Amino acid sequence: MYLKIYENGKNFLVAACDSEVLGKTLKHGMANVEIDRNFYEGKKVSEPELQEALWRATTANLFGEKTVQCAIKCELVDQGSVIMIDGVPHAQIFRV
Repeated sequence: MYLKIYENGKNFLVAACDSEVLGKTLKHGMANVEIDRNFYEGKKVSEPELQEALWRATTANLFGEKTVQCAIKCELVDQGSVIMIDGVPHAQIFRV
């Protein structure tokens, strides 16, 4: 899994994805969703490292089976809120 963190003041954004989907463009109806290397490709991490970042996140954008399942295991994402985009699980986390 790849993890990239963006910090700005109190905001802590986590961008994470499975290695298998990094750089891919997914089709969603008339739209394309790009899992852009510039946005997602940071450090290659283990599940515990991703969990630690997710617990700190104010916002997270997640793609891929392993990445999304990690957020579900942490109880930060409910299985019912996961959407499939071109066969790839996607979830977002927002804390207010």
